[in-house]
Amino acid sequence: MDANSIKYGILSFIIPGLGQYLNSDKQKGLALLGGAVILHIFIWFFANNPLGSLINTVYHLYAGYDAYKKY
Repeated sequence: MDANSIKYGILSFIIPGLGQYLNSDKQKGLALLGGAVILHIFIWFFANNPLGSLINTVYHLYAGYDAYKKY
């Protein structure tokens, strides 16, 4: 377990795609960030309930795990 992988995982959990972007996977990082923006807008307008929060949390967890395992 490397300190950088933990750092990138935490950064990508907070802001999806940031860990991938810093880990030289810029295209995937930007795609995850764009997906997060679209997901947040959708949840804000159509699913502003506990299910929307669960979906949002799962997306953030996936982004963090992906950045953690890629390093």
